[in-house]
Amino acid sequence: MKTSDPLNGLAVFLAVAEHLSFTKAAEILAMSRPTVSAQLDQLERRLNVRLLHRSTRHLSLTEAGAAFHERLKDVTAIVHDAERAAIHHQEAPVGRLKIAAPPDLGTSHLTPMIAGFLKDHPEIEIELELSNTPVNLIERKFDLAVRGTIRIDETLITRKLGQSPVLICASPEYLSHRGVPQKPEDLEDHDCLHFSGLRWGRTWELRRGDDLRRIPIAPSFEVNDGRNLCSAALCGLGITLLPTFVVGPHIRAGRLVRLLADWHIAEVPLHAVYPDNRLIAAKVKSFVNYLAAEFKRDPDLQGETAAKPEA
Repeated sequence: MKTSDPLNGLAVFLAVAEHLSFTKAAEILAMSRPTVSAQLDQLERRLNVRLLHRSTRHLSLTEAGAAFHERLKDVTAIVHDAERAAIHHQEAPVGRLKIAAPPDLGTSHLTPMIAGFLKDHPEIEIELELSNTPVNLIERKFDLAVRGTIRIDETLITRKLGQSPVLICASPEYLSHRGVPQKPEDLEDHDCLHFSGLRWGRTWELRRGDDLRRIPIAPSFEVNDGRNLCSAALCGLGITLLPTFVVGPHIRAGRLVRLLADWHIAEVPLHAVYPDNRLIAAKVKSFVNYLAAEFKRDPDLQGETAAKPEA
């Protein structure tokens, strides 16, 4: 048996009860007068109670109708409050923002940016999940993710924030003992520290103009976290390649030395991605715009790193 929608006819009853006129209710609801009358009849049959006294010249609420009207006015106020709250979340940056990001970028750059954002937006709360494994934003109910990848999910809205060149580097201590590689092939005779998540596997690709060199490596140390890889390089364990948002500050401080600087490795494109909803919440818009501005200020996130000194 098909059941009626509990809300069916309530708007009609409210309009009729407020104005005590089928004609006025029909005008307000953009319905015909017979449709208003029919829906009210259906509501009374469903409730099995008379809500209105009808005569040819007069319309009034029954005792049950008056009580029903008062309760519906309370419900209407609650609905209007809910609508205002929903509109406020849509138009103002408020609420909880759930973000996914890779650990390297999240720790070194994203967390400080979040701190600044929260100072400007005290009505927002942020939950940040750091992982190298891409998450399903919709299934996991994430508002957005910051990703460093060339693979773009076409089901998501993507906004490019910047890019970070990948650099080859090692500590001065390591280079003083093992020497400085002068050409890509020299890397085969060195201890190489490898990020296990690289899409090109255990082959480092270096390009200079049309000259492409693919250097197979046998890593002396391998890990799937850029911060740990950088730490290994700082400890003098060998030569590594990492994006500038990880190693840029260490190179500028002289703790790491950039190698083979005239060879191009790759660039990590950095994107904000979020579900393709027609109505994007203000908190998402505000945060993505904030990130875009902050990324532009950071040379390590725009491919303009001052990676000095060089070997």
